[in-house]
Amino acid sequence: MLEIGSLVDGKYKILSQVGQGGMSVVYMAINEKANKTWAVKEVRKDGVLDFEAVKQGLVAETDILKKLSHPNLPSIIDVIDTEDSFIIIMDYVQGNSLNKALEEYGAQPQECVIEWAKQLCDVLGYLHSRQPPIIYRDMKPANIMLKPDGNVTLIDFGTAREFKEKNLADTTCLGTVGYAAPEQFGGMGQTDARTDIYCLGATLYHLVTGCNPSEPPYEMKPIRQINPGLSSGLERIILKCTQRNPADRYQSAAELMYALDHYEEIDDLYKKKQKKKLAGFVTTVSLALVFAVGGFALNYLAAQKATDTYQSLLYEASKTADYDKKLSLYGQSIAIPNKAGEKEAYLGLIQTYKDNDSVFSVDEANQLTKYVKNNKAALQKNPANYTEVCFETGKLFWYYYDYGDGTENQVTKAKSSVEWFQDVIENAPAGYKNLNMAKVYANIGTFYRDITTDITEASDKGKYKPFFDNINELLNSVATDENESEIVRLELLELSRSTIQQYATKFKGDGISEKDITKMYELVEKTVTGITTTADKTEEKKNKTVSLLSDTKQAIETAYGTQTGGNE
Repeated sequence: MLEIGSLVDGKYKILSQVGQGGMSVVYMAINEKANKTWAVKEVRKDGVLDFEAVKQGLVAETDILKKLSHPNLPSIIDVIDTEDSFIIIMDYVQGNSLNKALEEYGAQPQECVIEWAKQLCDVLGYLHSRQPPIIYRDMKPANIMLKPDGNVTLIDFGTAREFKEKNLADTTCLGTVGYAAPEQFGGMGQTDARTDIYCLGATLYHLVTGCNPSEPPYEMKPIRQINPGLSSGLERIILKCTQRNPADRYQSAAELMYALDHYEEIDDLYKKKQKKKLAGFVTTVSLALVFAVGGFALNYLAAQKATDTYQSLLYEASKTADYDKKLSLYGQSIAIPNKAGEKEAYLGLIQTYKDNDSVFSVDEANQLTKYVKNNKAALQKNPANYTEVCFETGKLFWYYYDYGDGTENQVTKAKSSVEWFQDVIENAPAGYKNLNMAKVYANIGTFYRDITTDITEASDKGKYKPFFDNINELLNSVATDENESEIVRLELLELSRSTIQQYATKFKGDGISEKDITKMYELVEKTVTGITTTADKTEEKKNKTVSLLSDTKQAIETAYGTQTGGNE
């Protein structure tokens, strides 16, 4: 076993042991140079009957897994092969396994289980769409981590193929007894995507009932026999997932996802309500046909068809991993008659631009701007929709815009966002929650847009204090919010730092005290050094800001006459 405090590969310092399986041990480690925490999984030669065979399997699987990128999967970043062990370095996932949640609290809330199921479906759909497809085969609560933010991460891809003799809850080379599909056991068929559907169904059964299918009597009853308060719709979904014959299960993760999204609609109570509604609807349509020669009914059917098509395209766009296909599907959604005023497709585009490479390119900006401007009248029919689209577009420009010259220029980003935030201010319905933030963003962008002219015309005095106050508000409300994305926080922290350095003298002239500007600096320093980055790009942004902190402090000392010595 690795010793606490030892270095792995000269850079990963072992901090503590966090888990142990049949033949592997997991540690938490830190790369002190990058200030990044990792999980280190060690499979020891002396704990395996045929280490070479296991190692070959591990090498093949980790080579595949290193190429994966999904928000609900940990990344494998390094594999170290030593004489005595095989070591895998991967993301450290905070939280506890759902197995531990079951042990402590028993059956989990139905709504939470369904939300976790949707996230796991998304992961399985991603894995199954790889070439060649990746079949997970070992879904169970012990392999699902529940993070502090309520989301789940699927861990342990069987990379160690854990096996402990006569321990049915441990992983064999085929899966885990109780959760594994029939075809995972000797000669009963080939495992495929439907195998994972079964395993997920068994996992949902355990989570929602608290009954472990890997313990006697090794059976899964209809869940409402255990808890009558559970949804009959969810019961039907779990029963279909766990059919012995793969042909009788959901045939894909996307098909299961759709069922989970509509589980209430297959609930018995929901069906009764819908039958009553349908009876009323049929009567209404019949009267319409009699008295209006079918005109109203035909319009209704056309509208319903448009809605169904719109929802179908949105669903397909949300599930595909192909960037260009996503853009096309969202564009098709916007083009559906009478749907250009709905917000979902625009927001889907915005999220797609962010997720693709964390850069909002000039071409993407032109595409989104064209969609919104061409359909402005339709969007403005619902001010709440238009306002939300404009606010999210403004933030997209502010934090992600890359205007084409290959440099980072926060000033240009802020200036480019002004018109969008101004539209929010002009169109926001009463009570819009982000109105004040939109005003702050607009004010900062307007400052950057006009300040050069103001300086030239010697009319800039008095403009710096409001600018300082706006930056300070963003710093305190957004940059320090640990639930905000790290790229947004780091962009704001760098903006705040560069603002202090560039305008320290101007702030003093406009009455900002040394105490207040120092307080802002100290908040920037504390927040940026406290962020744990998860990507090379954000690590680079953080390091840039940290490296310039001393220059920023020097600028304050120079402006306020508190310099204690040294060169300029």
